[in-house]
Amino acid sequence: MIKNLTIALLGLISLAAADTTLTGAGASFPAPVYQQWTYSYSQANPGTTVTYQSLGSGAGLNQIKQGTVDFAGTDNPLKLDEQEAAGLIQFPMLTGGVVVIVNLPGIKNGQLKLSRAVLADIYLGKITQWNDKAIAALNPKLKLPKQKITVVHRSDSSGTSFIFTNYLSKISADWKAQVGQGAAVKWPAGIGGQKNPGVCNNVAKIKGAIGYTEYTYAVEAKLCCAALENAAGKYVQPTPQTFAAGAAGADWKNAPGFYMELTDVPGEQSWPITGVTYILLRRDTPAEKRAELKKYFNWCFTEGAAAAGKLNYVALPQNVVELVKPVL
Repeated sequence: MIKNLTIALLGLISLAAADTTLTGAGASFPAPVYQQWTYSYSQANPGTTVTYQSLGSGAGLNQIKQGTVDFAGTDNPLKLDEQEAAGLIQFPMLTGGVVVIVNLPGIKNGQLKLSRAVLADIYLGKITQWNDKAIAALNPKLKLPKQKITVVHRSDSSGTSFIFTNYLSKISADWKAQVGQGAAVKWPAGIGGQKNPGVCNNVAKIKGAIGYTEYTYAVEAKLCCAALENAAGKYVQPTPQTFAAGAAGADWKNAPGFYMELTDVPGEQSWPITGVTYILLRRDTPAEKRAELKKYFNWCFTEGAAAAGKLNYVALPQNVVELVKPVL
């Protein structure tokens, strides 16, 4: 009896030891779809558990460098020399849009137009009232309130901030000279929010607030998005179609280490603040764990693509997936 019980317990221990756990952390930009993927994959593959913590790109980068996670998500891509110095591999996972959200009672989603110059000047703290003549000139049919503009930005190290400040640096010489781009910058104006949900929460509760976030968070929070002027001088709405247009011309074949910027790209339908979200892996990942990661990410590229679309992200086209497969 005791012998049989011992054998049974050893069998259970052996089964438990065979289970695989893949841990990830990092960017909040793709977190809605990553959390859907990890759940669905774990359900479909008994014995394998995949988790992802939305901590921000900076935290994800730190954790993968320290080896405390198996993969990291980041929207702040590393150039090839940075990847090699850190012993990391980087590849794109999805594209999506960073959108500008506002809290202006009486103004509906997509009605407010913001030019390149006006958006930069708002974040520089040069335009401080919603009825400023520069905003009014762009929106003659809107009744803009005499309301203070409260600028909201990220308070953590953020890939979404990198995408947004990368864009502002391209469209504003003043921004480039005074602030620049990065996951964390010295903001000239405004208040901070932790991760994308923190920015959305601040914008939602403060009348006259303006912020930036990944599109899915804006949709889920039912926040009003602004139409933005793109590189072609057209005012476009944030949609998966305009995000896809912004990503359409990306030359991934000639992108060392898959480093890519999709902000302020040409095209009449291109969303001006399109971003790529990436995965980082350690080069010294053990072969068995690496094989499980490869299996998981291949599933994301195939079975996971439909879920990404439903959550307003743009899955990578097959030709780009084929470029990624050799590095997995």
